[in-house]
Amino acid sequence: MEKVLVKAGSLKAGGFWLSKKAKEEFSNISEDLNSFSSTVEEKAKWIFNKLKVIRGIIMSLASSCNRNCLSRPEMRSQIVPFEYSAGKQLKTLPDLLREYNLPPGLFPQNITCYEFDESKSKLTVYLPSACEVTFKDSSAVRYATRVKGILLKGKLTGIEGMKTKVLVWVKVTNVAVEGYKSDKVLFMAGVKKSRPMNAYDTPQHAVRVQEF
Repeated sequence: MEKVLVKAGSLKAGGFWLSKKAKEEFSNISEDLNSFSSTVEEKAKWIFNKLKVIRGIIMSLASSCNRNCLSRPEMRSQIVPFEYSAGKQLKTLPDLLREYNLPPGLFPQNITCYEFDESKSKLTVYLPSACEVTFKDSSAVRYATRVKGILLKGKLTGIEGMKTKVLVWVKVTNVAVEGYKSDKVLFMAGVKKSRPMNAYDTPQHAVRVQEF
């Protein structure tokens, strides 16, 4: 399955170009129809081809946004944390985590966007900067600007870009919930740390830190 990418907003220069180009095409349609004297069938075919051109412009800009939204820091604040497929909003990251029986507040509320390749179970979460969250149980988790892992039912494994404090900051490699009725979430960070699930039930606002 093709990767899906959460995005909102558009590239400023690209948006201006799209608006101008689309307006020109629509204007041409209106002007040409007034002087067009062929059959109804030919007119319909001509309009269809014009609309295909406009659609191509839109698809080209959308593809450009997909490639560039994460590589340009100034765009990251304009992207909302939703998953999109063919322009249709599907779910938020908390909803995705909940669907996989993981606490919805595992990641901060102020993420930039995320990708989920369902065919490979690969989850990538982007954040605007290295940041840290202190949860209701006083546990602390630190995030890099990109966190990667394999998302499976009840667990996120092979994690890169996440740390938790166990006297000192230690890399988190796995997060798991043992069963649907479990009230504990397990963090593997050198040692296994069991924490209350309800401490991670709501995404928290992260505080920016100087380094991961």
